[in-house]
Amino acid sequence: MPSIMWFRRDLRLSDHPALTEAAAHGEVLPVFAFDPKQLAGNEAVSRTYLYRSVRALNEQLDGRLCVRVGDPLTVIPALAREIEAEAVHISADYGNYGRVRDAAVEQALQVPLVRTGSPYAVAPGRVLKADGTPYRVYTPYYKGWLAHGWRSPATHATTKFIGLNADAIPDDDDLGTLRLPAAGELAALARWQWFREHGLSDYADHRDRADLDGTSQLSAPLRFGEVHPRTLLAGLGDEKGHEVFRKEICWREFYADVLWHNPRTATEYFDERFAGMQYDTGKTAEARFDAWSKGRTGFPFVDAGMRQLLAEGWMHNRVRMVVASFLVKDLHLEWQFGAAWFARWLRDFDLASNQHGWQWTAGCGTDAAPYFRIFNPVTQGLRFDPDGDYVRRYIPELAHIAGKQAHEPWDLIDGYSNGYPERIVDHAVERDEALRRYSDIKG
Repeated sequence: MPSIMWFRRDLRLSDHPALTEAAAHGEVLPVFAFDPKQLAGNEAVSRTYLYRSVRALNEQLDGRLCVRVGDPLTVIPALAREIEAEAVHISADYGNYGRVRDAAVEQALQVPLVRTGSPYAVAPGRVLKADGTPYRVYTPYYKGWLAHGWRSPATHATTKFIGLNADAIPDDDDLGTLRLPAAGELAALARWQWFREHGLSDYADHRDRADLDGTSQLSAPLRFGEVHPRTLLAGLGDEKGHEVFRKEICWREFYADVLWHNPRTATEYFDERFAGMQYDTGKTAEARFDAWSKGRTGFPFVDAGMRQLLAEGWMHNRVRMVVASFLVKDLHLEWQFGAAWFARWLRDFDLASNQHGWQWTAGCGTDAAPYFRIFNPVTQGLRFDPDGDYVRRYIPELAHIAGKQAHEPWDLIDGYSNGYPERIVDHAVERDEALRRYSDIKG
């Protein structure tokens, strides 16, 4: 009897434990179900990347991917009955929505729902302190994660796929001028190969440089499972750049673990005291958020990042921290507004990483000394874009300014000659105000 391989956040054929398990029992029907609830919850950029990734998987399967558009609660049991499947195989989903969905599908099936592997090297809930409680701080989690370890990449079993009539993969959303990179497993593995050869050895020194191509750019492939983190970890050694990259992979797993243990933090404050902090509202706050979202705050490093987001559906991680700090601590707006804007525009949007990355920067998340880290947008730009190339790349109004002076157009006679806006706040003043507001709740 055949079985079903139900793809979700695992859009690849290699290093795929669930697929290997399914193939061990005979013929396999590969299935992807576009869940209307999830499609409605996703924004156009990440949704379009998903469409393209599913198309790439279908090409790898020579067109045999059985696509369905509908509620998995009805679609998957119906397919299982239609082909008389002996089991449905999946990678375990640890997300807030996914685990509830899978439990419901399991109840509706008349055959086993077999969970093998997950989107993580170490699944959420596995790494615990000696007293059995979860970690709340990254560094000790990282040590526990290393000690726990992970399996080698899964073997690539010979799989006999069967086909079935399929629905059409939905058309891409209209993204305007925003351009996405190639999607799919083959593109992800090609990028990984390039990064191993050209970027990994210098990763420790270049990863924070916004002006350089110094990061792996694998966040979207990891989000959609086009490559498994175990595949990346297997290619790492003991060199400094390799170790720093290993730690970055662990950040993703740490945040997934935090969300697993604290589902409410998808929308609420990890440190609940911060819900009582004073935040700005009203027309001025709305106008400042609008300026931030469009990259018109008057702070070049912040604005370059926000414009990169609108142009590419991606932003350099160092810049993500700077723009998040600016929104929360210079403009005094709640982190949820920024997190929602990132969700709208990021091709690599991942609920756990996005929400907890925002909370870490906002000072209300998993950090031993949280709120006093207030990024200066000018000094951050001078440090991580020292020649101003990143700023000029995304802000044409400053293209006439040479070198590092692009970070401080207010110091030049012609700094505003091409229409770049003046600063909407005084950073020094707002920094003091942010610390004053924190003093009211730190108790």
